[in-house]
Amino acid sequence: MSSSIFLGDELSAAGYRLAGVDARAPRPGEEAGSFEQALNEAHVVLVGARCARAIPPATLEAALSLLSPLVMVVPDWDGTQPAGGPANMVRRVLGLET
Repeated sequence: MSSSIFLGDELSAAGYRLAGVDARAPRPGEEAGSFEQALNEAHVVLVGARCARAIPPATLEAALSLLSPLVMVVPDWDGTQPAGGPANMVRRVLGLET
């Protein structure tokens, strides 16, 4: 069992690989299957923001509530934040984003 797996775009995955993480870049349409596989293989699953949007919301929400494995949605290399992330909420409240 891997200690941690990252799922996301190829550029972000390259950075995580340099840090010693098992990083995977699923092809479009394969995100949900890769996510389910990662949940069964790792203690920590990190999911890039764009990749997380391709996973059915109910599946992602259920996984985020698990104690094991720990699942976290992380920003992409370009700063794209998770849809419900605190930075996005602040921007919406301030009227900087709709």
